[in-house]
Amino acid sequence: MGVRLHCFAHAGAGTSAFRRWSQTTGTGVEAFSWPLPGRDRRRREARFTTREALLADLKPLFEQVADEPGVPYVLYGHSLGGTVAYTVAHALQEAGLPQPALLAIGACPPPDAPAALTGAAGLPDTELLRVLEHYGAAPPAVEPGDLWHRTVLPVLRDDLALAMDLRRAAEGRLTVPLLAVNGTEDLLADAEALAGWGRWTTGRLVRRALPGGHFFVRGPELPRLLGRAARIVARSDRSQLSQRDQTEQGEGR
Repeated sequence: MGVRLHCFAHAGAGTSAFRRWSQTTGTGVEAFSWPLPGRDRRRREARFTTREALLADLKPLFEQVADEPGVPYVLYGHSLGGTVAYTVAHALQEAGLPQPALLAIGACPPPDAPAALTGAAGLPDTELLRVLEHYGAAPPAVEPGDLWHRTVLPVLRDDLALAMDLRRAAEGRLTVPLLAVNGTEDLLADAEALAGWGRWTTGRLVRRALPGGHFFVRGPELPRLLGRAARIVARSDRSQLSQRDQTEQGEGR
């Protein structure tokens, strides 16, 4: 039985970065991406900016987890997606549903740490663009009324508002192992910031750094890293389940 890798993208993005991940993660790991409304095949659907709406939208994921209690799975989120992945993991824990074998977060500070872009959601277009360009989160020389300004900026603005709501609502520690990954040249979420995720789980925190800036999700190193991590934690999960079954069978004799 393989491991399911559920992926959530960064602000303003669809799921193109994850498109070929199942070919790169390696044997036994199948990648699934969960696009939010307003992009990709859901581009005509209304976007949302609240935790409540996000969890309602991801109901199919919760149903899949509930229907497949024996299937190990991993959650990965990049930037905004990291906050989404944490929110999903916490909601699953509160609901008493099977927990992920691993929560993996990339390029995303924890909810109690400063996040440079999140607070910019309400700025006027010109100021928001200035902030985005400073951190390399917008293409150079964006002009008012051009294609990026008309199609991507509104999505990105709403995603930053969603990130703010998720961060404000975050509470409680998880019980699962957590992998925190940063880009070596990332100005928005460096290694020190990601170390703060240790405050958000009672499980083991593992930290890794990959080449690149904030969008290292587009390179080949990340899916390979997650594939290896998924296989390791899945083997550990199966071993623990086997030991538990043997113990329960022995007690029933």
